[in-house]
Amino acid sequence: MPPSLNILLRSRSLKLRLVVPDLGASQLEEPINWVHSSDLEDPTPFLDPGQLLLTDGTQFPVAGVGGDGAGTTTAEQASGRPPWKVPNGQGYEEYVRRLVDHGIVGLGFATQVIHGTLPPGLEEACRNQGLPLVEVPDRTPFIAIIRMVADYLAREEHARAEWSLQAQRAISRAALRPDGLTSILGELERQLHSWVALYDAAGNYVRMPRNRPVPANIAARVSQRVRDALDLGTRSASHLDIEGQSVTLQTLGRKGSLRGALVLGAIEPLDPARADIVNSVIGLASLALEQARTLDTARRHLRAGVFEQLLAGSTDLALRTARQVWGQLPREPLLVTASRQESPAPNLLEALELLSDDYRGAVFYAVRGDLLIVLAARAHHDKVLALLERHSAVCGVSAETAMSGLADALEEATRAVFRAAELGRTVVTFPELSDGGMLGLLREEKAGPVARGLLQPLIAHDAAEQTELLETVREWFANNCVWDKTARLLGVHRHTLRNRIDAAGGILGLNLDGMRDRLEVFAAVQFLERRKTE
Repeated sequence: MPPSLNILLRSRSLKLRLVVPDLGASQLEEPINWVHSSDLEDPTPFLDPGQLLLTDGTQFPVAGVGGDGAGTTTAEQASGRPPWKVPNGQGYEEYVRRLVDHGIVGLGFATQVIHGTLPPGLEEACRNQGLPLVEVPDRTPFIAIIRMVADYLAREEHARAEWSLQAQRAISRAALRPDGLTSILGELERQLHSWVALYDAAGNYVRMPRNRPVPANIAARVSQRVRDALDLGTRSASHLDIEGQSVTLQTLGRKGSLRGALVLGAIEPLDPARADIVNSVIGLASLALEQARTLDTARRHLRAGVFEQLLAGSTDLALRTARQVWGQLPREPLLVTASRQESPAPNLLEALELLSDDYRGAVFYAVRGDLLIVLAARAHHDKVLALLERHSAVCGVSAETAMSGLADALEEATRAVFRAAELGRTVVTFPELSDGGMLGLLREEKAGPVARGLLQPLIAHDAAEQTELLETVREWFANNCVWDKTARLLGVHRHTLRNRIDAAGGILGLNLDGMRDRLEVFAAVQFLERRKTE
């Protein structure tokens, strides 16, 4: 640490005396960053905050016959300066006020040079405004005080450089350990005597075995600040004050492809040496995470291959591969979730990778074309949806399925995600589409206009010829195509009913005796009915 007034006062060689002692102890422990001597009436333009000012009082009246200099011989007058510049009691107050406002840590006054004793007005002004005042005896040259402070600062600078070098070496050695990233952060915490926290790409706190946790009273606010920074998608550094704690937050990774964030909590702002150490750790952590990214890319290609094996029915081969890399695959019955994106957000893939790691493969994802596919048992499905929704992903979810039915479940999830996009919803499940059976599913696929197009020739014929062929067909289907029952309900002969059905088929260009054409007209009539009721 730089020297303080207390250190100078304890020096026997300097023989300094504290004249205004009734100050707070902390005030005398303020670090002195340099010493300056001046006899100017206003030396502040040449001073920096945190300095100690020395003066021999040439600018002040010499105590004599006239007290504070009114009508007396002064140092000002002895040097030829006009008497109106000689300060009175108010002048001392203004002089000291300028020093206090400028952040000067103390004033050293030399006696037995110009003044035999300290001017009472100066002592009173320092006492009034809380500025430490030190008497410097005539046998103590100012250069001795300056040299002592300079020696302290030089030793401090050397110690800081030595500490920085040793800390850099320690962090470099930590980077060579098998658990490189964990060791680096642990060493940074030890060197800075503060807590260090790593957050993943999803903004989740990553627990490190040897690291101190984020203080409980600010943990939630720190996590929110991290998520806000990651959502911006750009490299950034910010210094925050949270509950009185100085917190430094640095995102890691590349623009648009962030890997996480490093948060450092400290009681006081970082000095340049400590800031250099933090920057080194950020560089090493970013490098380690970028290397992990290359591995993640390879793993994603492997995921895509395993998923294709599952679709092809090679479940045993896929399971053996999954056990070696992820530990397992999701247990049956499982749900298939599809999200349609031209290019999935990197942070989303990072978050899914972390979720998969957390559950040892019980959550599996793969990218297939423009679809992001996630497999999970119902026990983990809520967490999958929460993660996808946090990244603003539109999702479609299949019905529960066994692994052998994965291809059909993928088709269900795909249909559901397209429907979710049409409805402007975040999630649509396939069971919602299929509640009305096959006809309900076809209706969701907008089959109504197709049905009206198919039946349009019959509708036009009825309108032009004043017939009721469409109504006859509808009644026939309503009675399960039973001729006698339908004829009786319509009040016509059985042969008349048959002739009408044949005529309707001819107008539509379909053979209603065959099952295929009959089902097509039946479905069209149902959709037309639904359009009327809707």
